[in-house]
Formats: sequence, C-alpha cells, structure tokens
Amino acid sequence: MTLPDNTTRRSFLTQAALSATALSLTPEMLFGAAPKAYTVQQIIDLILKEGNLKPIPDTVDTIKSGSPEQAVTGIVTTMFATATVIEQAAKLKANFIIAHEPTFYNHRDDPEWVKGNEIVKKKQALLEKHKIAVWRFHDYCHSLKPDAIRYGVVKKAGWTQYYKNESPALTIPATTLGDLVKHLKTKLGIQKLRVVGDLSQQCSKLAIMPGAAGGQRQVSVAEAEKPDVLIVGETPEWEGVEYARDGRLLGSKMALIVLGHAVSEEPGMEYFVEWLTPKISGIKVTHVASGDPFQWV
Repeated sequence: MTLPDNTTRRSFLTQAALSATALSLTPEMLFGAAPKAYTVQQIIDLILKEGNLKPIPDTVDTIKSGSPEQAVTGIVTTMFATATVIEQAAKLKANFIIAHEPTFYNHRDDPEWVKGNEIVKKKQALLEKHKIAVWRFHDYCHSLKPDAIRYGVVKKAGWTQYYKNESPALTIPATTLGDLVKHLKTKLGIQKLRVVGDLSQQCSKLAIMPGAAGGQRQVSVAEAEKPDVLIVGETPEWEGVEYARDGRLLGSKMALIVLGHAVSEEPGMEYFVEWLTPKISGIKVTHVASGDPFQWV
C-alpha cells in the first residue's frame, strides 16, 4: 500500500474527522429541534401558568367544541367564533380558536338554551367539519395583569403612558368630546359610535369599561371616579344611558360614549396574540376579528 504524501495525508485525515463528526450529530443538532407539539389542554394550561392565573370556580372558560387532547396546528384569537371566523381559521390551517365571548349565543354556551336550535346545530356541524376546538377565554382573560381586554383597548388607542394601576380611569391631554370620538373611531376602527353629551365640551379624565360590565358597575365607576367621559362597550339603555342623560339634565357634565360590545373588546384579543406568541414555539397565533355585527343604515 502506497502512503499519500504529507499534503494528501492531512487532507485525508481532516476529511475523515469531519465524516466521523457528522455521523455523531443528531438530526436535532443538524436541523434544529423539531417544533414542540401542543394539545389544546396543554395550550390552556400554559396560558394559566404563564399568566399566574389561579383556577376560577364555576368559570365559563371551558372547551366548547373539539377535544382537549387534539394536537394544535394553529391558533386563532377572536371575540366571537362566528361562522366566518371558523372558515377563516380553517383556511389558515388553525384548528384551535380562543374566543372571548360565547359560541352558542348564551353565557354558559348551553346548546339546549333554546331546544332544537337549528343555528346551533349548523354551527356545531361546521366546527366538526373542520375539526376545530373552541375555548372561551373570558374570566381568565380579565384576570390577567394587566387585564388583557382593557389594556388592548388602551394600547390601540395610544394611551398606554396614561394607564396606571389597572384603574379604569385615566387622564389624557385635554380635547373636545367631538375630537375624542374621532380619535376612537380612527384608532379602534369603529364606523359609528353612540354619544350622550355636547361634542364641543372639553374632556380629559376618562373611565374605560369595554364590553358589558353591567349598568350597576358602570354607574358605580362613574360615581367613584367622576370622569369627564364614561366609555363603555354596551350598557342597558334604561340604566347607564338614562343615568348619563338625567345626570346632564341635573347638572353633571359627564358624557357617555357607547362603542359597541364586539368592537370594544376586540383590541384585547388582538393584543393577546402579542402576549401568547413568545410563550409557545412552532405554532402560529393569528388574530381574526369577528367585526361589527351591524350595518349602519
């Protein structure tokens, strides 16, 4: 056997060493670790853990369709898991919808709330067709620090620097009620708002209560904080609206802005994508807005 010269020998030994090293490498070392597979329940558990959330007795935050054991291919956050959102999730190859509000038209998502409901049956069939799990994220969402819904609204409105101590009240630079309305419509993407008040009046202190906190809580906050403007998602017209109207007739200067329930909380579920994405790997999280259910005529 003829030995190679020194240059060839060195090249041969180097190549042999490289080959041996390559043989010892695992696929994970060569290509990176495979994306972690999560089940629906593991995602839920991760959210509760990362949010430092304690179990809430009798919570409405339960799985509304699908199985807790099914592997998650993608996540969609939204306000309402509407038929349109379900179809969009399927197009995105996302089989897990995290929705803030009910899927089946009542607080407990009881499919027998109205017996024989044909729309409920059709929606269940649509979810089954696409093998989509739905989890309601309401009680726990509001329990995050900060409350993800209110913070999402404040963030989208550009007011995070004024948001302190989880309070619904915050003070912004003085503006007119009319300009505040324009600001909210532009920043939150809302077509129309309902307003009780004088559009030319000056305002600075706001109390922000997205969603449907209920007339008693809304009036309690108004009484405690004395805001220039109470901003709500929705309020019973015989409660919060009449309180604001009579208040102005009896000397109060407080104005009321009603955003609409869905559009007032949607920014929170949009913000939740930012919250969740860094905490999981290998799964795309997308926000799909359920949108304003009304057309304005």
